[in-house]
Amino acid sequence: MSDDEPKPGSAEDQGPVTITPELADRLADKRADLFEEFEIPDEFPNEVLREAETRTEGVYEEIEAEIDEREDLRDLTTWTTDPVDAQDFDDAISIEREEGAYRLWVHIADVTHYVTPDTAMWEEAVKRANTVYLPDYTIHMLPPVLAETVCSLVPNEDRLAHTVEMEIDDETLSFEDIDIYKSVINSDERLTYSECENRLEDPSLPLGEENALAFELADRMHEQRKEDGSLVLNPRRDRAHTIIEESMLKANKAVTHTLMWDRGVEAMYRVHPQPTPDQWSEALKEIQELNGVSIPGDAWGDDPRKAVNAALEESPGRQLNKIQRAVLKVMPRAKYMNDPFGGHHALNFDIYGHFTSPIRRLSDTINHWIVHENDVPETLVELCDHASDRQKDGETVERIYKQFLQEQGLDPHAVNNRGIEVVDDAEEAKHTV
Repeated sequence: MSDDEPKPGSAEDQGPVTITPELADRLADKRADLFEEFEIPDEFPNEVLREAETRTEGVYEEIEAEIDEREDLRDLTTWTTDPVDAQDFDDAISIEREEGAYRLWVHIADVTHYVTPDTAMWEEAVKRANTVYLPDYTIHMLPPVLAETVCSLVPNEDRLAHTVEMEIDDETLSFEDIDIYKSVINSDERLTYSECENRLEDPSLPLGEENALAFELADRMHEQRKEDGSLVLNPRRDRAHTIIEESMLKANKAVTHTLMWDRGVEAMYRVHPQPTPDQWSEALKEIQELNGVSIPGDAWGDDPRKAVNAALEESPGRQLNKIQRAVLKVMPRAKYMNDPFGGHHALNFDIYGHFTSPIRRLSDTINHWIVHENDVPETLVELCDHASDRQKDGETVERIYKQFLQEQGLDPHAVNNRGIEVVDDAEEAKHTV
């Protein structure tokens, strides 16, 4: 999976993975060793926690005071879609059909209203640079209390947001108009992925028609991306994931195109170099040799990304991970840079950057600040390098920790989706790992 695609997954209905206290201690020791080695702070300083708690007080009075300074979108039909086990909801969408166009709104929790450069929270976020996700253990970039309160777009409550409003041409799916502004929204409902699927199955249900329209647009954008040469390493996504993924990609693209072409400013752009022709040949040869996998003749063409897409769609499910690994093995790392030139090879976007996850990525937080304040940090180049390095460290820690789980007889995927419960009964633990 590209790191620029939203994280999939929801808790499986199998109950938690059970382990003994001794194994729980070994896991905790391993995490502590990794955090020390890679200088990942596991706990927030008291000053940061106090500041976060203070910013969650007087929420409704503060929002009321902000309404006159923002676009009031509280009457616009809006909803969130997240995994069933999500604790916070930091993005929401709205959509309407117009003559010759779709109008899509992507609303992102207005993190930089609460976390500004003069705060301890900002300083700590810069130090951490992103949230690190381990199976059943998360090291947050920002204090979770923010994500769980003022920055959670819960239903039926007013919330401050940063909205990307896009008019998308019906034929070309290109931007007819982009407007980015601070807003106040009120989400109508919080949907899980499965609930979204239910609404798509029965458009007569609340938000059924809106989700059907959102999927119509998302599916078209997805197919267009593939035709244009965007690498799609997860071809078997359900419709709910497709809606969210394509909406967020479109919003990220809209923001960074606006920053570069309309304003001509530096920002934290996401640049992904391409493999060499020899590396691509190596990957395609490895894919072609997999049992039950073939690359259709008409897909060989000039663009290896299209060949990979075709192989993924035609391959048996058991080979999906092997195809993904063959590609990721030759892919250079994506990195943050202060200009976008070079583009994003995997997505095949000439300009791309992050905006839709300011709770968990420093790049998005910085870009929110630049968009609204038109104020580019003097240390932007250092921030880009630092965020790239910290992301690499976080992914290395995740990989090592998953290997350790496997060595301990645990399935990292099961642990990630189902969580862990410590039990005293060694026999019970042994049978449920």
